[in-house]
Amino acid sequence: MTNDTIKLLRECDSGVQMGVASIEDVVDKVKNDDFRSLLNSCKCEHERLRDEVQNALLQYGDDGKDPNPMAKGMSKMRTGLMTAIDGSDETVADLMTDGCNMGVKSLSRYLNQYPKADEQSKAFAGRLIGLEENLAVQMRQYL
Repeated sequence: MTNDTIKLLRECDSGVQMGVASIEDVVDKVKNDDFRSLLNSCKCEHERLRDEVQNALLQYGDDGKDPNPMAKGMSKMRTGLMTAIDGSDETVADLMTDGCNMGVKSLSRYLNQYPKADEQSKAFAGRLIGLEENLAVQMRQYL
């Protein structure tokens, strides 16, 4: 067990929780059924990964890490403001794409920052990066 492993797992935990919260913030605003289905499916994948990450953290006796309250609040406020101004699916897709890109960037940074993390925690980070990258690509049709 290394500190890098726990630190990377915590960042994965925080990131996946942020992803779930972001999807929950917008899914009810989406008008297109296929788009809404895509978001709900991605939310389920995030929740499965969250459960796996949290189980791994429990094995280390760690409670995980909630998303930064400031970042979460700012994201929620930006989403509320942008969708109030223009509640189109294009706006939602734009917001989600930005969020996905920020998640990929952060998680990639953490992978580099914690090189001694075990392979399982690196795999969790890689899976979350993959989920975010895939969602960003799928959002393009709704921009």
